[in-house]
Amino acid sequence: MPGPRRRSILVSRLAGRPAGGPQSVLLDELRACILDGDVPPGTPIPVDQVAAAFGVSRIPVREALMTLIGEGLVDHRPNGGYRVAILTAREFGEFYLIREALETAALRAAVAEAGPADDVRARAAHAALDAAVVAHDARAHHRESRRFHLALIAPCRLSRLLHLLETAWNMTEPLQPMAHLDHAGRERLHADHAQMLAAFLNREPDRLIAVFTAHHRRLQSFIEALPRDTGLFAD
Repeated sequence: MPGPRRRSILVSRLAGRPAGGPQSVLLDELRACILDGDVPPGTPIPVDQVAAAFGVSRIPVREALMTLIGEGLVDHRPNGGYRVAILTAREFGEFYLIREALETAALRAAVAEAGPADDVRARAAHAALDAAVVAHDARAHHRESRRFHLALIAPCRLSRLLHLLETAWNMTEPLQPMAHLDHAGRERLHADHAQMLAAFLNREPDRLIAVFTAHHRRLQSFIEALPRDTGLFAD
């Protein structure tokens, strides 16, 4: 006789959220769960349990999952159901190359357009990131690092470029790469952040791009050194 059905990690993450609501809320909550890193790559997404958690039928859940498939955050296997998308190490590296190219363009444009209010936001984002590093909070470091990078590129005001960068960035978020680094690695990357902030505030685009490029490739080298038997990669 089969035992009780095990509760999905995703459904546990959704617990406590209000049932019902528009389709957009369901989609936003599912996306947030995946991007927050609480639901690792490869995690099954049981349609019935998700529908029950939201108090809706299976139809809006499937519609939301189809949208997330289009965003690259979910995949569907024949006879295997839905799951959080899982990349090969090669695919993961490819998205980092795309991110580097897009962020480089955004940073150069941002320096030319930035003003005093942007400087305030950049300093605040760096302070929050600094607090996460001091607290040895790996998850907060990952979250605040993205916030800091966004604060530097947002002044470019190039909406299509920012959208492309967000899409590429989201593809790597479920793995939470920076959360897998040791404290020494996070401190080294944070030293890069301080140099990036200084170059941004001084409006030195060439210096900013040089530091960012070294920073991004340093992060790539850390990730390439991660064990491949963690289950985080498809290969």
